[in-house]
Amino acid sequence: MSTDQDQQAGFLSDVRIVEVADELGEFCGRLLGGLGGDVIKIEPLGGERTRAFGPFLDDIPHPNRSLHFWHYNFGKRGVVLDLDATEDRDRFLELVADADVLIDSRPRGYLTDRGLGPDVLAERNPGLVQVRISPFGDTGPWADYQGSDLIHLALGGVIMNCGYDPEPDGTYDAPPVAPQMWQAYHMVGELAAMQVIVALLSRQRSGRGQRLSASVHQVVSGNTETDVPDWIFNRVPHGRLTCRHSFGRRTDGSASAAGVMTPGVSRTKDGRWILPYRTYLRGFGSTVSTIAKVLASYGLADDLADERYADPAVLHRPENLFHVDAVVDRFVRSFTYDRDLWLEGQAAGMAWAPVRRPEENVGDAHWLARDTFTDVEFPELGRAFTHVTSRWFCPDAGWRTGPRAPMLGEHTESVLAEVAARATRPRSIPPPTSGPGRLSPRGKPFALDGVRVVDLSWFLASAGAGRFLAAHGAEVIKVEHESRLDGMRGGLGTAPDGGRAERDRATGPLTPTPTTSVNRSGAFMDINAGKLAMSLNLKAPRARELLLELVRTADVLVEGFSPGTMDRMGLGYDVLRSVKPDLVYVQQSGMGQHGTYRGLRAFGPTAQAMSGLSDMSGLPEPYGPAGIGYSYLDWFGAYQMALAVFAALYRRHATGRGCWIDSSQVEAGLYLTGTAVLDHSANGRSWQRIGNRSPYRPAAPHGVYPTDGLDRWIAIAAFTQEHWIAATRVLGRVEWTNDADFVSLADRIQHQDRLDALMAGATRDWEPFALMAALQAAGVPAGVCQTAEDRCDTDPQLAHLGWLVELDQAEIGRWPVKEVPVAFSETPPYIGGPFDRSGPNYGQDTEHVLREILGLSADEIASLAREGVL
Repeated sequence: MSTDQDQQAGFLSDVRIVEVADELGEFCGRLLGGLGGDVIKIEPLGGERTRAFGPFLDDIPHPNRSLHFWHYNFGKRGVVLDLDATEDRDRFLELVADADVLIDSRPRGYLTDRGLGPDVLAERNPGLVQVRISPFGDTGPWADYQGSDLIHLALGGVIMNCGYDPEPDGTYDAPPVAPQMWQAYHMVGELAAMQVIVALLSRQRSGRGQRLSASVHQVVSGNTETDVPDWIFNRVPHGRLTCRHSFGRRTDGSASAAGVMTPGVSRTKDGRWILPYRTYLRGFGSTVSTIAKVLASYGLADDLADERYADPAVLHRPENLFHVDAVVDRFVRSFTYDRDLWLEGQAAGMAWAPVRRPEENVGDAHWLARDTFTDVEFPELGRAFTHVTSRWFCPDAGWRTGPRAPMLGEHTESVLAEVAARATRPRSIPPPTSGPGRLSPRGKPFALDGVRVVDLSWFLASAGAGRFLAAHGAEVIKVEHESRLDGMRGGLGTAPDGGRAERDRATGPLTPTPTTSVNRSGAFMDINAGKLAMSLNLKAPRARELLLELVRTADVLVEGFSPGTMDRMGLGYDVLRSVKPDLVYVQQSGMGQHGTYRGLRAFGPTAQAMSGLSDMSGLPEPYGPAGIGYSYLDWFGAYQMALAVFAALYRRHATGRGCWIDSSQVEAGLYLTGTAVLDHSANGRSWQRIGNRSPYRPAAPHGVYPTDGLDRWIAIAAFTQEHWIAATRVLGRVEWTNDADFVSLADRIQHQDRLDALMAGATRDWEPFALMAALQAAGVPAGVCQTAEDRCDTDPQLAHLGWLVELDQAEIGRWPVKEVPVAFSETPPYIGGPFDRSGPNYGQDTEHVLREILGLSADEIASLAREGVL
């Protein structure tokens, strides 16, 4: 574990950021500051409202004791300005004139109404990158809707993917459960930070800043995994499963065979949990014979060694899958948690994991080796507290390890004095390095035109990064071979036999005919939109030579193989940089290459269990963890990998040096648990699951309630007395306001069990969207727990924002693909990339790459094909 004295130069060490933000934008600032940026947080008189969010040091509420504020504002400097006062508005303008980035998440019009709108700021500083983060976007039919973390997770579809297994008939006896700890704002902060760096890269080329806009609703709606392609391609609705992927539901409502083939968590003898994970992707999971070998050494294998389970047709019968899970459950409950059975599963090549609490990672030797955590000094308290500070391992440029979050107004005088001193020598933007890039179909330049990326990605966690690079105009060349295809080519959302026409006519779920084609997965095409595809058999020496020749022409290599694979092929970083000294090389794996866990197998759910995220989400005991119902950390792995690439490209422009970044999905998850880690460090308290309630930003009612219809739910959040009174009026229950149990917010929190029962009775007969509209019209934060069907087919705000783009694919035709959910004024992303298309067929562009980039002749290419190199 590092200390906050170990700070080294970061990726954005010359970038100055002004932040005017609450919980919507603070995580964006935290990431940019963590990468080395100088973040100056502007707070109003009395402080940012997040200083009132719990938990608190020693449970004493105080603006300087909020652990929430400590985590999200780590490393920033704090300035208090009254923007209603002329003198402080002038000071704000001086700060912005000297900045590179402005983060704004204030209510729409807040800055404009004070004479500080985007046009004024751009005139004062033409190089300024302004990122606006809003709940639903500043225009559109829902622009005035009230949001919150719970409301966004509901409307964005996340909640309907998360919860507990249904009963055998497919009905649910528990509500869906939102992932805990501000995940909606993590998502938007991640995407906003990533895109801010793209805008800074664009400024290096053009010399001009621009305006960015991120809607929390659009970002969250694009974060779910398999439900959207299943709906778009096959009209299949999804159901919830405990601690694993949501899956399509049969017409009778029960989970599909694909769903039951992935086991949930298993309880240990002492009441803890492990995840004996098997992926739903055929050919990548644990075989029953492997499970049997582990269990047999304890005499607990039952009949799992029977050869009949080697037949997929036999194994995938639901009754047999349930039997396998029951045998594993019995094995796990025979031992206590500290027996570390998961390590035996890993030793046998299975992606098993402990369901850890966040703080249990702090002393782990693997994360200590990677400096994931830092003991940060608080001099005024004479104590140090453990923070999550690093998201990846990079020997050449580190993550910020200090200082602690600012006390209220701590840096006002010093920052304003710095600005006054610099006023005599105004900040200059380096001159443009080139003209505008090629135009995208949106009629404006691509930000990354001319950047070439060699993409050795694998599944969503690494392949998803390339879609963000291609969307900004980079030439992304996906390299794979039929002997070891990207597993997502067998992913969900298979295009129907009759194509788009069949889907458009469908009134129920479609079941495409089984196919041997590897070009029909809608999930794969969305994840790999805009890329080229090259087939190259890296087992062949000549193929590895060709890869090195391609790397010589490239700027970036992204890779998602198992740790050690590239070194074993003779393609480690030392070899790569010998042919391309300024190469940006980003590797992504579950645990990371560096450290004691480098050999462990991981998928998204494995990483979630290890990080603590799975244990944090769910109903209170005696319920077990519900986890997150899809590979959440696959998406965050992709976000993190793209962020690493953009940050490293920015650093390369400033220093001329490339670098190697060892990115880990679990670290991406650990970074999201920071407040829980701090709570344990400061108060000795382990996280306790809270269902859909909100103890740290107090609200009541605050939950997910049933409405009319099968498995239809609405999220409602009453943070203020005004919200409460308005909600009772809409529901026709004004008498509740006179109930002694509900007079004040504190009363309602004390009696939440009774309140939630009454709320469920009052909402049950309402049509969900009618109730949402009525509550929002009354100013109450409310949102239907939307399905993929709702978001794709009827959500008016997403349609207004253009969240889906129609793209052509060579084999399956024209289908919708999710757009990058951040708008740019000057260099807008386009998910079709420079080639204006969806994901590629296998090897679709092999000849183009060999001929046009590597200069091979037709005869040479034919010879390579005969030799099995291609």
